[in-house]
Amino acid sequence: MAGKLVLEGKISIISFLLGLGVVIIPLIRTFAGHLDWVFDYLTGVRGKIAIAVYIAVVNGFLLIIYKGPLYKVAVRACFLGFTFGCGLIISFSQTTWTHFGWYMCSLSFFHYSEYLVTAIINPRSLSLDSFLLNHSVEYTVAAVSSWVEFTIEKLTVPELKQLSWLSLVGLVMVLCGDFLRKSAMLTAGSNFNHIVQNEKAQSHVLVTDGVYAFFRHPSYVGWFYWSIGTQVMLCNPVCIAGYTMASWRFFRERIEEEELSLIHFFAEDYLEYKKKVGTGLPFISGIRINSS
Repeated sequence: MAGKLVLEGKISIISFLLGLGVVIIPLIRTFAGHLDWVFDYLTGVRGKIAIAVYIAVVNGFLLIIYKGPLYKVAVRACFLGFTFGCGLIISFSQTTWTHFGWYMCSLSFFHYSEYLVTAIINPRSLSLDSFLLNHSVEYTVAAVSSWVEFTIEKLTVPELKQLSWLSLVGLVMVLCGDFLRKSAMLTAGSNFNHIVQNEKAQSHVLVTDGVYAFFRHPSYVGWFYWSIGTQVMLCNPVCIAGYTMASWRFFRERIEEEELSLIHFFAEDYLEYKKKVGTGLPFISGIRINSS
């Protein structure tokens, strides 16, 4: 079982890189005599044809070498690599969509790295859900809403999307947030799981070192600021407010649910840890325990 799961991790790396290979298309044109990476390669007819052919060839290759569950892993990782590659192309093109390119890179890398890190630290819990692509209906609606807001405001208030200093702030939030989350996952190791556990495994221990010495829930802290950072990066005022409120409410409920299990698992050890270290999220103290 472990060997198969390790194989899935390797397949995801290969497939992500194959998807990322889409950046070769504008490079070929550059070496053919053109000096710039042109945005037309994503919007022009020739660019669309070139990308469609590349996708078809790569997908055909994956269908030939991988079957069943392995293909499902490969095609998801390839899609995320392709999205990351398109984000790079947009980011380095002479276009006003540069910040959306940053967003594409941030979003695709977040989801792919969730799967890869899980494959490294806890392969027994690895599944297609580890990509977090089907996290929830609310998550999907939030993502689509941010794309719609960005597009509408770019067409109606284009100067709002040119606040480079604000987008840079968002980029820093995204990078720091994702770094903190992945650091938390790596520190927790096999104790980390995307699903709140109701039964304690034999190998489950209370982690209080590393980033857990500063925050009780560093993975949630990272995700919280990463999610808001994506909207700051896009200069989406409506979604900045919406993401902040929705994320805060989600993590408040999630932390309370998780801490009920942690207190059940570790009793006084967790209660002592809870007294010393905060959650890391504003105005969220976690589950309240009556002292009476």
